[in-house]
Amino acid sequence: MDKSQKEKVVEELGQIFDTSGIVVIARYTGLTVAEMQGLRSSAREAVAGVRVTKNRLAKLAIKYKNCADISDLLTGMTLLTYSQDPVAAAKVAEDYAEKNNKFEILGGVMGDSILNRAEVKALSAMPSRDELISSIAGCIIAPAATLSACVTAPGANFASLLSTIEDKAAA
Repeated sequence: MDKSQKEKVVEELGQIFDTSGIVVIARYTGLTVAEMQGLRSSAREAVAGVRVTKNRLAKLAIKYKNCADISDLLTGMTLLTYSQDPVAAAKVAEDYAEKNNKFEILGGVMGDSILNRAEVKALSAMPSRDELISSIAGCIIAPAATLSACVTAPGANFASLLSTIEDKAAA
């Protein structure tokens, strides 16, 4: 890799750390290509990304950022899982770590906060952004649905009463 390619990679890694809601750092020693493809497809489904990185270039990318303290985690075969949704990448990494013991989560970065292993695990247990939006929408719609049922119930009851009277008169 020549100098211009390295500069491009450092810039891309810097963008990942700047624009992502969360970046989870993991070690992937011993993963096969098929296992790595499984991780990547899980990440795609969750609208997250996976990036294998050279530690030296990642350290250069975060050197002047608020998350420079995580450079201690960048040793060995390092992989970044990242997403805009602060929960998505954590869930993908945590789910994969439970299935595969060759994948070890070391920590992460969320904004200016540096996360340890336990914090990444706790974050992965939270509902995702989409799940929160759907539950809020359900809470907003529930009173309207109840009101609609209350408004239409008397009419339905009256129609049922008329039908019963009609049936008795015909018999």
